[in-house]
Parts: sequence; C-alpha cells; structure tokens
Amino acid sequence: MRIRLLALLCLCSVGLARATPKTSNLPFTDKQFEMAVACIKHFEGWHNMKDYVGYGHQLQKGERYSAKTMTKAQGDLLLRLDLMRNLYLFRKYGKDALLLSVLAYNVGPYAILGTSKRPKSRLLRKIECGDRNIYNDYISFCRWHGRQVPSIKFRRQVEYDLFFVK
Repeated sequence: MRIRLLALLCLCSVGLARATPKTSNLPFTDKQFEMAVACIKHFEGWHNMKDYVGYGHQLQKGERYSAKTMTKAQGDLLLRLDLMRNLYLFRKYGKDALLLSVLAYNVGPYAILGTSKRPKSRLLRKIECGDRNIYNDYISFCRWHGRQVPSIKFRRQVEYDLFFVK
C-alpha cells in the first residue's frame, strides 16, 4: 500500500492525467475505486475558494495550489491522492475501508477515527465490534452546524448503497 501511495505521488509530480491504483490485494476493485472517485466528483463539484481547491481538497499548511491555475486533471489527481491517503488510514477495516475513506474525504478522517480530545465515532466502534448494522450511524454524518442537511443525507445514502459490503 505504501509503495502504491509513493507511486501515485510520483505520478502527480510527473503530471499524468489519470492514475488508478492496482487493487489486486485490496478488498475492493478498480471499478469500485473509480466509482468512489466519480461519486466524490459528483457531490463535491469544482472548488475555487481560498481554502478548498479542485474537487474539495482542503489546503494544508505549506501547500501552494492555486484554484485559478489548477486544471481538472490536476484536481482529479489530487482527489485520488487524498482518497488513497484515506484508504491507507482505514486499511485495517478491510471491506469497510472504501466506505470509510469516502466518508472521511468529506468529513475528515479524525471525525471518524477520533483524536485525544474527541472519541472515536460510534460508526467506527460498531465496525470494530463486528456489528454490520451501521446504516443509521453512517447516515448521521449529515449535519452542518448542528442541523441536518437533506442534500448531505442524500449523499450519505448514495455512498452507503454504493460502497457498503455485507
């Protein structure tokens, strides 16, 4: 996995238009990875704000991407890199790694994994216990400033239907 992430980084620096990881030893297929990319692109749309660029990439300290000069191909590569980074964080969750990675792309990985000041999400605790009844916990990640947003709830339902493996 680490080698694939490094290879993807090399492809980004070369500037190739598309890079799909080889998922032969991962619990999802290339087609599912491409569906995840397409799903994120659809719901995120193109960002050209101060803190977000491409398909919803949040600028980190030291990054110098410009929304004005970023091409769609660069945004696509950045999305794939972010998704692979999330897959690396959630790799130990096996068949749920892709579902958790797509969610983390939108809400941030530490909203799920927790921090020293924030506990693990109930969703992750259920998955760790082997409880597969996670629909309501997954859908609960549809709030913005404490209010439920119907469009985000719809997004979660689509993601769950596409990437939840029974």
